[in-house]
Amino acid sequence: MSVSKPLPHDSARLHVTGAARYTDDIPSPRGTLHLAFGLSPIARGHITGMDLSKVQQSPGVVAVLTAKGLPFANDVSPSIHDEPLLAAGTVNYVGQPVFLVVADSHLNARIAARKGKVDYKEEPALLTLGAALAADSRFEEGPRIYHKGDAAKAIDAAPHRVEGTFELGGQEHFYLEGQAAMALPQEDGGMHVHSSTQHPTEIQHKVAEAIGLPMHAVRVETRRMGGGFGGKESQGNALAVACAVAARLTGKPCKMRYDRDDDMVITGKRHAFRISYRAGFDDDGRLQGVEFLHLVDCGWAQDLSLPVADRAMLHADNAYLIPNVRIESHRLRTNRQSATAYRGFGGPQGMVGIERVMDHIAHDLGLDPAELRQLNYYAPMQTPEAPAGEAQDTSGQPLDPDADLASRGAPVQPAKTSPPPKDVQTTPYHMPVEDFILHDLTAQLLKSSDYAARKAAIAKWNQGQTHLKRGIAFSPVKFGISFTLTHLNQAGALVHVYQDGSVHLNHGGTEMGQGLFQKVAQVAASRFGIPLDKVKITASDTAKVPNTSATAASSGSDLNGMAVKAACDTLRARMAEHLALQHQASPADVVFENGMVRIGQDEMTFEKAAMACYQGRVSLSATGFYKTPKVEWDRIKGQGRPFYYFAYGAAVTEVAVDALTGENRILRCDILHDAGASLNPGIDIGQIEGGYVQGAGWLTTEELVWDDAGRLRTHAPSTYKIPACSDRPDVFNVNLFDGQNREDTIYRSKAVGEPPFMLGISAWLALSDAVAAFGDAYPALNAPATAEEVWRAVRRVRDGI
Repeated sequence: MSVSKPLPHDSARLHVTGAARYTDDIPSPRGTLHLAFGLSPIARGHITGMDLSKVQQSPGVVAVLTAKGLPFANDVSPSIHDEPLLAAGTVNYVGQPVFLVVADSHLNARIAARKGKVDYKEEPALLTLGAALAADSRFEEGPRIYHKGDAAKAIDAAPHRVEGTFELGGQEHFYLEGQAAMALPQEDGGMHVHSSTQHPTEIQHKVAEAIGLPMHAVRVETRRMGGGFGGKESQGNALAVACAVAARLTGKPCKMRYDRDDDMVITGKRHAFRISYRAGFDDDGRLQGVEFLHLVDCGWAQDLSLPVADRAMLHADNAYLIPNVRIESHRLRTNRQSATAYRGFGGPQGMVGIERVMDHIAHDLGLDPAELRQLNYYAPMQTPEAPAGEAQDTSGQPLDPDADLASRGAPVQPAKTSPPPKDVQTTPYHMPVEDFILHDLTAQLLKSSDYAARKAAIAKWNQGQTHLKRGIAFSPVKFGISFTLTHLNQAGALVHVYQDGSVHLNHGGTEMGQGLFQKVAQVAASRFGIPLDKVKITASDTAKVPNTSATAASSGSDLNGMAVKAACDTLRARMAEHLALQHQASPADVVFENGMVRIGQDEMTFEKAAMACYQGRVSLSATGFYKTPKVEWDRIKGQGRPFYYFAYGAAVTEVAVDALTGENRILRCDILHDAGASLNPGIDIGQIEGGYVQGAGWLTTEELVWDDAGRLRTHAPSTYKIPACSDRPDVFNVNLFDGQNREDTIYRSKAVGEPPFMLGISAWLALSDAVAAFGDAYPALNAPATAEEVWRAVRRVRDGI
């Protein structure tokens, strides 16, 4: 069986040899034109005049377009049609596209775009959360509030209280492959679009809208991306639409890619937050009540800000049972890039809030932070235990991952034992937590990382140091898996078995380096019992699998793996029925495994079985469809079940800090992460390593800086510091927790794209622990905890401020 094996990425050899083809590598037809945007130099104002004559006269320019020249819709928004492709009368941030240049080369287009003369009547820009709040500049009327119990009353009555406010910065996606698209006009007036996108159907929809055609006239194809991280969920719309509009106008292929500086200036980032908190707790550190206030910088357009801010609220509890809680969220509009999806989709911001609270309480009471966290955990999942190393179903029998649940005769859900009283074991949004495994996972990690002994050794070492201090921190993750917009939890697939026994498949997911294609191919190979090299996956294509959801919310393997399984099982059933009839057997006696097909006492290769079915006029092509069960969410009421299940993990990080400069580094990290019954342990461990480093980078080095005029100053690798290879921990121990998903996911695996990102919170907490060693005051670190921020925090701690 192909699943559960640590097989290499399907394109690994192509990646390291440079042969992997990305959107900009696709050979362009002769006569292809190239596009570039002319950008606004101001953050807010009205366009009062526009002279583009020098742009039109620039060498190689074929056409120049403004909002007035667009043929149909002037919109690239993924939500409420508030984001024009080209500014129409007003501009709202530095870097907003104002006009479009079509030229014979990429360089000529970029040179011409800088020759435009646009006059503006500048207006005061809203560049801070405080300014936006004071101006009541927001995307929803008033705040969104989720609550359980009476938080204010519980906090006021608690023996102890802490409170504070801190800043939490945004983050640039910094995908290795920038935004890119190419549009090829078709003979019937349709459009074939190649796009580096996580959401081909969104591109299809926006392109069709922009050129006045039904969706069936637009085909979008994506073979792979060189990274996405959410930055290609909606931000690719502008390039694809611009290319399609220009291709329709000129009748020629059109191509567009952003240079890195333009990419960083134009596109949205992770949402920056200001989080205020107030918490009450008893002498042992057990939470009595918590209040959160989230101020969210959404930028100038709505984009995906509402669900992002919602998910921050949905993860404001992280792993902790809070009896009384109130979360208030303000979605504020500023004159910055429109903030957008980013790995974790608001979940990291929500989690950082409660982890800050736990850190503050531990410091206030002088308790071990890991013990305090465990004290406040949700109650553990109650399920029958399987023998070590052997996965079992709920009947106590060894689990056959190739068999359907129904055929095993076991209930889908584990038998419940003494359920907790109503509304006790629930989240702030009243969803029961039934699969909590962090008690065992935490105990295993703290033991394997030697946490207690190392913490004691660090305390002793710090006593003898004046300028250098070390810190260590533990943080857990409980991350909900599913799109919170319920109808997005669906996927389709198309599978062909050819007469020579080879298998071809397409599905609705996109490959951005995370190994989705490999995992789905492993599923197909396992369903047919054939070697993996017999299965080929080609580009995601809206002409083959329609109405796809974005590859986001960590749902790629869950949704598309199940859709592929459904299609393969349909084909397997057809083949079994025909072969059984030929051999006077029952379809139940037909077994597909090890490249062979057994029919009772007879046996043949899968290739011969496919040929027999072809000659028997059996359809060897099938679609598959899957929709996630159980999910139902009312975002207005803040109630329901937004997630099918939770993924868990935990990390212990050790750091060192230099008080004189604020310089710091991660010395060691130990991670134990829950991927269920992993489809591919090698790929999953790689995702965990990358997620941790990216999360730690967000909270330590990746600082976005705008000047007083709203211009992004950190718009290149020279000014924006992502973690490099030398920034990874010197000792980096990553392991998968041994277990399986209690829910009926694909082979009982769990999503692993986003949850590991939050493991990086432990690096930020470790810095806080190290800074705290310089004095008695609580460090109150902001994020990112750059060297400058760490230096300031050391000063605060030493001076007792």
